[in-house]
Amino acid sequence: MHEYSSYIALGDSFTEGMNDELPDGSFLGWADRLAIMLAEGKQNFSYANTALRGKMLQEIIDEQLPIALDVRPDLVSVCAGGNDLVIPGTNVDLLAEKFDEMVRRLTEAGIKVLLFTGPDTRQVSVLNRLRRKVAMYNAHVHATARRYGAQMVDLWAMDALHDPRAFSDDRLHFTAEAHRRIALRTAEVLGVPTNADWREPWPEFERPTWLTMRRSDVEWTRAHLLPWIGRLLRGESMGDGREPKRPRLEPFVPSQHIRSRDGHSNGAGAMATASE
Repeated sequence: MHEYSSYIALGDSFTEGMNDELPDGSFLGWADRLAIMLAEGKQNFSYANTALRGKMLQEIIDEQLPIALDVRPDLVSVCAGGNDLVIPGTNVDLLAEKFDEMVRRLTEAGIKVLLFTGPDTRQVSVLNRLRRKVAMYNAHVHATARRYGAQMVDLWAMDALHDPRAFSDDRLHFTAEAHRRIALRTAEVLGVPTNADWREPWPEFERPTWLTMRRSDVEWTRAHLLPWIGRLLRGESMGDGREPKRPRLEPFVPSQHIRSRDGHSNGAGAMATASE
């Protein structure tokens, strides 16, 4: 049996679980799916997910890091900096220095740390222009992991995430199926047994034509990019006025509605249905 009896997930919308939506409108996501697997067979397992959409790295350091340092769980996952990278002119090296300091403080507190690289956006129209910045930041994250002995989930290297169906219509967040695969890959890194393989091929589908993709770019710009720019100019965030879904480290017993998400008790089993 694995060694983790307590787990805190720090981060932004990726770790909150967007867009892995439950019937009640809340989000499941890879971290919750992982917590379900970590809790399997354990009498006393505790879990907190302090991640919140729109959070910048400094906000995660100021608001979420102290929670983890205060309670010192067995495991803390950190994925942060993605929102900063989207902003033009971001200094990647300075951002990485802040990230490194965050990981240093966690490891010096005796906490096992799990890190994530950013995904390869090569296949994501428009956002593929961020690819160099993401790659540079990823190199820093790898260096930080080696420096402090942190474990690493390399999203960039996950071929399963190169399928266009891994990304939601907003092109910023993963689909339910991608979250499922990320949870499985994370469990594999941690040495947690699973009953499915994240490498499983995606079903065949008809790829969109060039004209369809061009129309999609226009629709995406109108529906997602322009509103994001507006929020940025107004100093607003998608997370304003929201609270994390599990802000405190508390006993975690996977509820029935989460277990029924894809029909498997570990929250990461079968291929998600097309409707998801």
